[in-house]
Amino acid sequence: MAILIKGGTVVTAEGERRADVLIEGERIAAVGPALDTPAGARVIDAGGAYVMPGGIDPHTHMELPFMGTTTSEDFFTGTSAAVAGGTTTIIDFAIPNPGQSLLEAYRSWRGWAEKAVADYTFHVAVTWWSEKVGEEMGVLCRDHGVNSFKHFMAYKGAIMADDEVLVNSFRRAAELGALCTVHAENGELVVQLQRQIYESGVTGPEGHPQSRPPMVEGEAAHRATRLAEALNVPVYIVHNSCIEALDAITRARLAGQIVFGEVLAQHLVIDDSVYYQRDWNAAAHYVMSPPFRSKEHQAALWRGLQAGMLHTTATDHCCFCTEQKRMGFGDFRKIPNGTGGVEDRMAVLWTHGVRTGKLSPSEFVAATSTNAARIFNLYPHKGTISAGADADVVIWDPDGTRIISKDTHHQNIDFNIYEGMSCTGIPAVTLSRGRVVWQNGQLDVVRGAGRYVDRPCFAPFWASQNTRNVSRKPVKVER
Repeated sequence: MAILIKGGTVVTAEGERRADVLIEGERIAAVGPALDTPAGARVIDAGGAYVMPGGIDPHTHMELPFMGTTTSEDFFTGTSAAVAGGTTTIIDFAIPNPGQSLLEAYRSWRGWAEKAVADYTFHVAVTWWSEKVGEEMGVLCRDHGVNSFKHFMAYKGAIMADDEVLVNSFRRAAELGALCTVHAENGELVVQLQRQIYESGVTGPEGHPQSRPPMVEGEAAHRATRLAEALNVPVYIVHNSCIEALDAITRARLAGQIVFGEVLAQHLVIDDSVYYQRDWNAAAHYVMSPPFRSKEHQAALWRGLQAGMLHTTATDHCCFCTEQKRMGFGDFRKIPNGTGGVEDRMAVLWTHGVRTGKLSPSEFVAATSTNAARIFNLYPHKGTISAGADADVVIWDPDGTRIISKDTHHQNIDFNIYEGMSCTGIPAVTLSRGRVVWQNGQLDVVRGAGRYVDRPCFAPFWASQNTRNVSRKPVKVER
């Protein structure tokens, strides 16, 4: 059955206009003023509302085995919560253990994700190196629509990629036309600081931010961008939380590098005071990496987003319930790292970004959807409202209100880091591939309705484009 969305203001990354949107099947068929209503079509009145592309969260962790446990959110509950918040596509992570086949890990995550209610795709992590890893990167690109590879510069002794792994993986990605994504924290420095702080008698959640100060993140971001510069590969730095990381991205971009920056919605609005609550459980709820920073860092991150040095907003949605967090009671180093927010990202960003004048509606769409679609080669099927695009659509009520609470959210976690926050600007209707999955505060989802989305690699042109590469033209001296 066709659906006609009438009377709304269509917002894309390029601008706004009054237009109707006709959906036929899983695609947008037409966008324009006063469209005719096809016989038998369902009409949705969008008067007074914005009609926007569904959100894309480029950084989630559903069903992740991590730090001795597994995240509480699976792909069914996680994508259900996502569509309730206006997000219709997630990019999750397949993370092999060191020594494990990348393809084996990828197949495991594909199997877990079959229960998703909305579309999904994967970054694949490179946690070790051999010729086999390089070969499997090629297979993932060629046969499985993977065009991005994740590198954890933290978590020593587990999934951390050292410089040898980074250099080999970056070089292989350049050959394939793939994008390198990086969790930028100096893993060795984190381990040393954790030991020092724990042995000084600081054992509670407050030890977490103290062991991961901004320079730990800034050093790694700087090193990642420098390695990418030397190897002529584009790099995407995830969850930037501090001035030092933002400075590394800004330096690289001003030097002409292809570097992208991601910021989490929670890093824009929550500060490090949360770790110093007297209630251990409450403080532990906020343990994630990188940690929350002081307000000066928040202000800088907003400026980075406004100036185009940070391009996407994500959540790093990685849920551990209170009892899981208590695995680290008495030793902050053992608290599972992660927070939620896939349901809350867009409302939080609208409330604190658009309504405060920091972002325009078009900039909001770019930061929550279009930029991710463009960076990860999902555009124009995702990230826009145009004929031929997937019918992933959000009808956004700019005056609708919601008070965020664990008691009413759809995320499978027993707390919410935004608990009690009042948001103005919420999704009234969410459509995933032309099907209404959220309306009037109610979910109507189908287990397994989500589809895996291929993301083709880019042409491997990096080396020919960047004249700064120190090894671009080897010179031999005849003697």
